[in-house]
Amino acid sequence: SYCMGVSVAYFINEECIACDACSIVCPTSAILPGEIIYTILTDRCTECIIEFESPQCVAVCPVNCITQNSDIHETYEELVEKKHKLDNTR
Repeated sequence: SYCMGVSVAYFINEECIACDACSIVCPTSAILPGEIIYTILTDRCTECIIEFESPQCVAVCPVNCITQNSDIHETYEELVEKKHKLDNTR
């Protein structure tokens, strides 16, 4: 089962220009502005599974600052489970 302590496979690096493009397209409201750059909330990011072919934040980022952390990975099943939990709390 999914553990809320697992980190998301995507993160926003320091090249972020805080343009808000990523947060607007995020279907789970997982991206929020930080003090300087935006941040991805681990417990809300589903990597856009089911709804889209690929993460929408990555597709719209004008500076390509959203990258994958190869050290951290959630399985497809874990992401589906997280998505269903989020859908049921809306």
